[in-house]
Amino acid sequence: MSRSQVEAMSVDEASYTAFVREVQDRVRHGLTAGFGVEIGRDAAEEALVYAWKNWDRVFQMKNPAGYVFRVGHRMAQKMAKKERATFALPDPQEVSNPIEIEPGLPAALEHLSARQRMVVVLVCGFGLSQRETAGLLGISRTSVQQHLERGLRHLRSELGVVTDD
Repeated sequence: MSRSQVEAMSVDEASYTAFVREVQDRVRHGLTAGFGVEIGRDAAEEALVYAWKNWDRVFQMKNPAGYVFRVGHRMAQKMAKKERATFALPDPQEVSNPIEIEPGLPAALEHLSARQRMVVVLVCGFGLSQRETAGLLGISRTSVQQHLERGLRHLRSELGVVTDD
């Protein structure tokens, strides 16, 4: 391997490492929201491995995070055909900063469409803006808003939350 190839590899490795630091949590959270903890985590890891193997092409894309998310989404869909996603409450012993979660929320989330669930969890659970969520999911901000409104309306109904609207 020539010196220029070694230098190019270290630059690629550095840019990929920075990319992973920036997007891995968002990709994992989005896939976990849509497909459950195990499938989401596994699909995110597989998508990031795919990105590394194709980094010279992925790096040059307009929205590499969105592309990696879509790769992970396709992988998660294949995995989900084999097993059903579940949304269990986290074990308080395994969480460093436990928060109180409505006990009926995991079951209610299972009744949302995958897209509604991803949008609700990313925006409400992880605090991403609608614009960030749109970029990650590769959809318009208006679509994010519609999925969010419908998902929250369904969750409120399912959980018996009364609103003044």
